Amino acid sequence: QVRLVESGGGSVQAGGSLRLSCVVSGYIANEVNMGWFRQAPGKEREGVAGISFAGDRYYVEPVKGRFTISQDNAKKTLYLQMNNLQPEDSAMYYCAAAPAGFLFEMFKAAEYDYWGQGTQVSVSS
Repeated sequence: QVRLVESGGGSVQAGGSLRLSCVVSGYIANEVNMGWFRQAPGKEREGVAGISFAGDRYYVEPVKGRFTISQDNAKKTLYLQMNNLQPEDSAMYYCAAAPAGFLFEMFKAAEYDYWGQGTQVSVSS
């Protein structure tokens, strides 16, 4: 059984930092794409950052230069380092995983088969 468990969320002031972690258990596939998504109240879930099975990293424009996605394969853990957080970054953050596939759309939620339960990030001004 596959499980994704996020941690590391919290409340910070604008300009602060947080590091989210996502521990993966169970077997997904030999080649796995992983991503971080977020969802604010009343808004759709949106992709934030993704990392392909080959190690290529992708970011949406609003977080470029502030967020860094990384993974430790030995620990089966995905990370999201978030610096210079702003109030608009406040949301529930989810990690997601999917077997790599042809023409995989990294920021499309429907592409992912496995999701964590989420960790809340709140940024005050």
